[in-house]
Amino acid sequence: MNEMINGTEAVAEVSQWKIGAVNLYSDILIVTLIVVMITLLIAAVMVNKAMKSILKVTMPEVVKQEAEEKKRKAEARKAGWKALWNKIMGIRPIEQEKDLITDHDYDGIKELDNPVPIWFNALFYGTICFGFIYLLVYHVFGIGMNQDQEYEHEMAMAEKARQEYLAQAANLVDENTVEFNEALAASGKAIFTANCAACHGANGEGGIGPNLTDRYWLHGGEIKDIFKTVKYGVPDKGMVPWEQTLTPAQIAEVSSYIITLRDTNPANAKAAQGEEVEKYESEKVEE
Repeated sequence: MNEMINGTEAVAEVSQWKIGAVNLYSDILIVTLIVVMITLLIAAVMVNKAMKSILKVTMPEVVKQEAEEKKRKAEARKAGWKALWNKIMGIRPIEQEKDLITDHDYDGIKELDNPVPIWFNALFYGTICFGFIYLLVYHVFGIGMNQDQEYEHEMAMAEKARQEYLAQAANLVDENTVEFNEALAASGKAIFTANCAACHGANGEGGIGPNLTDRYWLHGGEIKDIFKTVKYGVPDKGMVPWEQTLTPAQIAEVSSYIITLRDTNPANAKAAQGEEVEKYESEKVEE
């Protein structure tokens, strides 16, 4: 068995060696090709320069003609671009001024009949085309949004952004910053029914868990105390921490709902547990 394992390891080592050799050979081949190509390029440049030097010595007339031909082509190309520019800008040579003079003569001052430049006509008719297309897109076919539709769209986007911000802000609450909000009690009741009623009763009267409707509390009856208890749970007494199941915003909602259960005293309420709270912080503030 050991011989078979050793044989397998030897084959694997040989295979790895072959793969490494092939990779090394490929790298060497690539580097060699690059060096050859660079060498050929340098040689071609040197041969080209040498041929030009030979032509200058053996056939100076041909070299001179080629230089003059190249110069003429450059000047013709420059003149063509200049003529095109002058045409676009509506510029006429000073030599043609006599052909542009009109019959109007005011105290020796004569008027030239210069045509409107092409760029101005292009811009003018372009704005007309743009206006016609704009009319069709926004006011005939309704493809684009008009001002009222843009306003509604922007307001909808702003409302969406506001809701996202509020959702994020709601989840930033913790046991130190939470405050009672009666508006959250309705959504908190649904969370309580789904997650808490099994232990604390449908109306908070108590069951496996303590009664939440009297003034006796095991871990504090203020909103911050309730939030902390729900968030971290009471593992020693069987209450699991809900921070992994509920978001901070949901814990704040259910905590606000529990606050509304104070002194409701439903039927079949469980016996009091914990310490009595004679005055809640909110009641002290009201006084």
